[in-house]
Amino acid sequence: MPLDVESLRSHFPSLSSGIAHFDGPGGTQTPSGVGQAIADTLTSPLSIRGSSVASERNAEAAVLGFRSAMADFLNADPLGVVYGRSATQLTYEFAKHLSARWGPGDEVIVTRLDHDCNIRPWVQAAEHQGATVRWVGFDPATSELNLDEMKAALGPQTRLVAVTAASNLLGTMPDIPVIATMVHDVGALLYVDGVHYAAHASVDVKALGADFFVCSPYKFLGPHCGVLAASPALLETLTPDKLLPSTNAVPERFELGTLPYEIMAGATAAVDFIAALGGGGGSRRERLVAAHSDIEQHESFLLRLLETALADLPAVTVHSRAAARTSTLLLTFAGHPAADVSRFLAERNVLVPASNFYAIEAAGVLGLGEAGGLRAGLAPYTTLDDVQRLIEGLTAFLA
Repeated sequence: MPLDVESLRSHFPSLSSGIAHFDGPGGTQTPSGVGQAIADTLTSPLSIRGSSVASERNAEAAVLGFRSAMADFLNADPLGVVYGRSATQLTYEFAKHLSARWGPGDEVIVTRLDHDCNIRPWVQAAEHQGATVRWVGFDPATSELNLDEMKAALGPQTRLVAVTAASNLLGTMPDIPVIATMVHDVGALLYVDGVHYAAHASVDVKALGADFFVCSPYKFLGPHCGVLAASPALLETLTPDKLLPSTNAVPERFELGTLPYEIMAGATAAVDFIAALGGGGGSRRERLVAAHSDIEQHESFLLRLLETALADLPAVTVHSRAAARTSTLLLTFAGHPAADVSRFLAERNVLVPASNFYAIEAAGVLGLGEAGGLRAGLAPYTTLDDVQRLIEGLTAFLA
């Protein structure tokens, strides 16, 4: 395999715990360099952004470094990179900004495949404005988003479509470029939840055709925060409420108050860590693309082994079946609540959470309700031994 996993793992102090982590979709472990970048920024001379002394310049460098790093990570314009506390917070904020133009007769489309973060803000915003919500489903047998339903729901009255680039519950990766063409053909905007996608694939916002793309660095080895990318020209058309003396420049007009420079520096360090996995040649963007190729090969190899083993286990249903998907599996067990399986595995130091993971609509379509299922997510630091421990634990539980 092209990815040197043992070398990679040496940068993660938390992995010495002996826990086999399959909880990456909820948040990955963090390399020491990210923590060091946060500590160094926070304990170095630091003050409000400026250029007169070192403390001001350090703050300015942290912000600009963050925008540059995330722009390389997403293939976006640095001036269109907005910092947020989380993807949920950013989506609520932009739902407010965008829905200010909606009214009766306007429509917004959401899908039942999405995390509630990319559903409820739009549903609630539409309700406030008197707009109509249209729903697009997915096939529980294949976990594929129904693009025919999407096409039928679109029309001249559509103002925005919210869709996931990868389901955090099932791993399904809908064809976003195709959806983008459909959405733009009716003059609507496309808001893409890329939180789960960005952890497993090389993101190219321009190629995807997303007008807005959100992700969370803590899902790809960074600190807890959110990022939104859009074209600066599109952001210029939105006028959020803000304090009178605060800047009206894009993207700062969307970032209220003093920014957390140390968290931004940590996110930059996470991007640089991933880029380093792609070798020493080329631009940071080129190294990121190379690194993601190696990561995808590594995770795909382990996924195939896991799926082969699961096929031999009795009473296991694998719900993740889409043709294009991430290395994430949702499992349920005949006669056994997923929570019981999760607790059994945890006693063996194998962490595989059970829940609906805020994908409440998707869990409902699958008939799983609030209990959800067991979600096993692979990460760049997952080893063959981790996978074997998971298989052995499931085998022992079902024996």
